[in-house]
Amino acid sequence: MAADSSKQAGRLAKQISGFAKRHGGSAEAQIAYVGQRGFRISLVSADGTWGDLMAPSKEAAEDAVQAAGATLKESFDGEMAEHMRTGPYEWERMAGIQVGGPANR
Repeated sequence: MAADSSKQAGRLAKQISGFAKRHGGSAEAQIAYVGQRGFRISLVSADGTWGDLMAPSKEAAEDAVQAAGATLKESFDGEMAEHMRTGPYEWERMAGIQVGGPANR
């Protein structure tokens, strides 16, 4: 089981490193438990691009973030959110999920 976790962490670390490299050279990460599916690694890069990855365990998520050299944050706080860059797609999606907003497509 530990070998599987190590392999998964290695694959995730490569994805995190690639994301950071493509978007300004660094990234901040926050890990959150999302139930049976595992742990979400939310990422915000130096240029404000954001995304997430799923890890099967907290250990794999933490190992991946550390191996990638990303900054691990305890919570997705206002400082982290402030760095996010949003565009028309995100605003349309956010409006679509509001009560009374346009329906999702």
